[in-house]
Amino acid sequence: MKKVLTIAGSDCSGGAGIQADLKTMAAHKVYGMSVITALTAQNTTGVYGVLDAGGEFVGKQMDCVFTDIFPDAVKIGMVSNVETIEMIAEKLKEYKAENIVIDPVMVSTSGCALMSPDAMGALMETLLPLGDVITPNIPEAQKLWGSPIESTEDMVKAARYISKNLSGSVLIKGGHLTETSDDLLYHNGEITWFRGERINNDNTHGTGCTLSSAIACNLALGHDMKTSVANAKAYITGALKAGLNLGKGSGPLDHGFCLTTRLG
Repeated sequence: MKKVLTIAGSDCSGGAGIQADLKTMAAHKVYGMSVITALTAQNTTGVYGVLDAGGEFVGKQMDCVFTDIFPDAVKIGMVSNVETIEMIAEKLKEYKAENIVIDPVMVSTSGCALMSPDAMGALMETLLPLGDVITPNIPEAQKLWGSPIESTEDMVKAARYISKNLSGSVLIKGGHLTETSDDLLYHNGEITWFRGERINNDNTHGTGCTLSSAIACNLALGHDMKTSVANAKAYITGALKAGLNLGKGSGPLDHGFCLTTRLG
């Protein structure tokens, strides 16, 4: 069985963070493991508190995983402070981790900031260059680029700019576009568009976490980058189309929509 590690924050309501990641991994039939960077008090209506695990403890968790069940891919999500970012980067290099997918989580779906201002520089300089692919949405890409993104042409310009300081690929997610949901992959200097229909579903809590985890699962399973992104996008589409409706705010996806056998 292939193994995938998520390094991210915990969502007690189960729709995002490591909970979404582990559900995604189970749906892809890979063995999921987690290193928790922070506890969050959140639900579908917002984030109401964050308790950081701290860099030292994050490092101990990573040691336990990499020295026992070495992952075939790593997904990195919420990393809210400099100490944690530097520790993750140090351990990734120490253990020569492979198939690293980084979702630069800066703001939650509900609009709550999840990263301290000083952590932004550390993320861009220390962690993002280690990724095989980074998966910013449009607001996150705007922060990394430093300019507004209002069209698909802007997405191309942003991807090219962001990639200058990276060794891996850039996937800019188009879910914030008004008419389409097209994603752009900038890989080895080549632009590939993944066209997607806009699904009439306001329950999008955890979509970024889920997509990046699905990409990591596909890379672990041996698919190339383009195939991994295409498969992950198809998985997200199915999870949205399932129409799960839970919570009072922006609800979670149905991560298990593709599981046909029910127990009990």
